[in-house]
Formats: sequence, structure tokens, C-alpha cells
Amino acid sequence: MPGTKKSLAYTRVLLKLSGEALLGEKTFGIDRNFTDYLATEIKEVHELGLEIAAVVGGGNIFRGVSDTALGMDRVSADHMGMLATVINALALQDALERAGVFTRVLSAIEMQEVCEPFIRRRAIRHMEKGRVTVFAAGTGNPYFSTDTAAALRAMEVKAEVILKATKVDGIYDADPMKNPKAKKFDRLTYLEVLQKGLRVMDTTAISLCMDNHLPIIVYDLKRKGNLRRIVVGETVGTLVKE
Repeated sequence: MPGTKKSLAYTRVLLKLSGEALLGEKTFGIDRNFTDYLATEIKEVHELGLEIAAVVGGGNIFRGVSDTALGMDRVSADHMGMLATVINALALQDALERAGVFTRVLSAIEMQEVCEPFIRRRAIRHMEKGRVTVFAAGTGNPYFSTDTAAALRAMEVKAEVILKATKVDGIYDADPMKNPKAKKFDRLTYLEVLQKGLRVMDTTAISLCMDNHLPIIVYDLKRKGNLRRIVVGETVGTLVKE
């Protein structure tokens, strides 16, 4: 059962996971060991009483703007990418439920045999009842990324912050994997992210968050306990805010 919310810095958050995050140690598909690790991290904060939703990308299986999709009709390619996110959402649901966390997958594309359709009030009710909700199929529209879907869903369910889980411990002025001299930012404004062309989330998602005053925290997904540190109020990663 969820615990007390008194010690939490946030009561409701949206976790944005890239499809690539589910790769774990693999080069394609889903690493079950890593989804189990993710489930453990989410379960820990859920037991503190946090209401949590997640949006998962599909890049580990198919991306509408990838080399694989080159030459394809963009709308068809994006629809394939949306279906990939449903596969990932079901994998995350399976891992969470094996960890003992009640979970619901809500899809922007209706497929009643495998998950519920996204209905805003239903999603909020699931969260109020202590269920982790996983939003699949992006916004349900081509040309919009799962970053934009995360910003949209966060505002629809009245999340207080977007937690953008990445492979690095924040936002840098260059790729720290390639440039050891890359400088890390502790805090940025939305405009700085847009003006500097920092690839945190796409410009549509950043603009949406800016217009609706929704903070974003970018943090290292692979460092155990980071999610808990954030929700209890510790300074982790990079904060994007006004």
C-alpha cells in the first residue's frame, strides 16, 4: 500500500523514459533485467505515496525518423513507432506487476484487447487509487514525439514535474560521452534550452512546458536511488524552470 506523502517534494509526477532506456545491455529490443530494475526504482517511490505516471518511447524497436524508416511515408512510419511504444508499455507493466505494483496501460490508439483507451479522467482516477499509469502510443498523432506526449499527458493529469530519465546525469553543453570537457548545467530556463539548442526534449515539448510553467528535471536513470532522491527533494541532475 502507498505510504505517506508528507515527506515528498512532489505528490504527482510524470516519468519520461526513452525506448532506448529499455535496451539495457542489449542492442535491440527489451532487456528484462533492466525493466525489472526500473520497476524496483518506481516501486520504491510509489511506496512513499507518490502518484506516478510514465510515458515510454519506442526507439529500441522502431523510430519514425530512423534510418530504418528512410523512404517510408512519414505517417505510416510514425504509426509504427507508436505501436512500438505500446510493446514497451506492456513490458514495463509486466515488470511492475511482477514487483507487486498495480499498473494500468492507457493508449492513445484504441486497442481494447491489450490496454485501456486514454481517457483523462480515468487516468487521474487510476493515479488517485494508487495505480501506476503508463501512457502509450504517444499523442496518437503522427509528427509528434513521445517527448511532446509526455508534456501533454503531464499537463492533462496535473503532474507537478516531468522527470526525464537519461543515460547522463543532467544537461550538458555538448555530448559528455564524446567530449570529456562538456560542461554540466545545474539549472536552466526554458528559453536557454531553446536558444542553446540543447537536445533535452524536442522544441515542441519544451515550448509546451514553458507556456504552462511545468518544470523538467533531467537525471541519470542508471544511478540507483536517483528517482527517490528527486521525489524527497534532493538536488539531482538539471532543473529546467522559469
